Amino acid sequence: MLFGRILGTAAVVTAVATITSGAALAQKKYDTGATDTEIKIGNIMPYSGPASAYGVIGKTEEAYFRMINEKGGINGRKINFVTYDDAYSPPKAVEQVRKLVESDEVLAVFNPLGTPSNSAIQKYLNAKKIPQLFVATGATKWNDPKNFPWTIGWQPSYQSEAQIYAKWLMKEKPDAKVAVLYQNDDFGKDYLKGTKDGFGAKAASAIIVEESYEVSEPSIDGHIVKIKAANPDVFVIYATPKFAAQAIKKAAELSWKPLQIVTNVSSSVGGVMKPAGLENSQGVLSATYGKDAGDPQWNDDPGMKKWSEFVDKYMPGTDKNDSYVVYGYGAAQTLAKVLEMCGDDLTRANVMKQAASLKDFAPDTLLPGVKINTSATDFAPISQLQMQRFKGDKWELFGDIINGDVPPE
Repeated sequence: MLFGRILGTAAVVTAVATITSGAALAQKKYDTGATDTEIKIGNIMPYSGPASAYGVIGKTEEAYFRMINEKGGINGRKINFVTYDDAYSPPKAVEQVRKLVESDEVLAVFNPLGTPSNSAIQKYLNAKKIPQLFVATGATKWNDPKNFPWTIGWQPSYQSEAQIYAKWLMKEKPDAKVAVLYQNDDFGKDYLKGTKDGFGAKAASAIIVEESYEVSEPSIDGHIVKIKAANPDVFVIYATPKFAAQAIKKAAELSWKPLQIVTNVSSSVGGVMKPAGLENSQGVLSATYGKDAGDPQWNDDPGMKKWSEFVDKYMPGTDKNDSYVVYGYGAAQTLAKVLEMCGDDLTRANVMKQAASLKDFAPDTLLPGVKINTSATDFAPISQLQMQRFKGDKWELFGDIINGDVPPE
């Protein structure tokens, strides 16, 4: 009897062990790019070419994942971050992303930078059902879950940001004569559309010049001379960093002093304002959703203290005034959060599901009150910004946090 009872207990223990291990096995789900020990993440970045100022974003993300790995990884798995240079060239972007997917076999392509590059790879990644995750561009079209369920944005959309500038101008300078310089691609055209939407019926009378430039142009000085001749009193610069710096510098060389507004993506002190000349950049306006690392008001901020310690340890010698280092950290922290939420279900479908389930997530580097929210029908994580003015060698925030929600496409 006793022997029978022992045998019965052993059988139960064996059965429980089998069920438990079966459940554990069942809970672990992987697609290509994920294992018990590793999560392989792909990225493309313009480390060279006309938008190379953004390259530090990729370097920051690489350093962030190195820090994560040193601390034991995410749910015990190390991040293998594979990043390639696409030189801000759409054909090169396609080539590098194919390599990431077909040779490196990554789980997802994270934070690929640039509207032209992302436009070139979007259909390919969606057809392959591979996450195009937290793209580093604010084009409105990334928020289209119905037609592109594998593509999700991160930063505020360019149209949202442009609407905020137009609303501010209508309130503060109702009789403004506005000149818009824009990059002749989806990036610039999105800003132009947002500006016109923001002005509404007043757009036709308020915007007196629309001047576009090509990203292949070595210099845009000629465009600035042409714009100045129309005598606008507001100069809106919808340009990537190299060209934004040229525009601010050339305006100063012409002794032309309109109110200047520059895009958030070209508001880096180290990447734009210094190359343009700090004295030339005084009074320039922009809008932001992230903390400015050079602003002493964040010296005792717990999030920025963590950021500063990270830079000192993992990116020594990096210019802390470079807002792209703040950007890269915030984006990487968001990916880490999503991968953490995935648990042991590291399928591509679950990565997208968790990316679309963020609720009031606040990375260390976002302004107080700005939070990341996503849902199955809203793939625009950040839609709030605050106006800022360049003074001395840093940006000063003013006014309230403004919401610039643009409905999904």
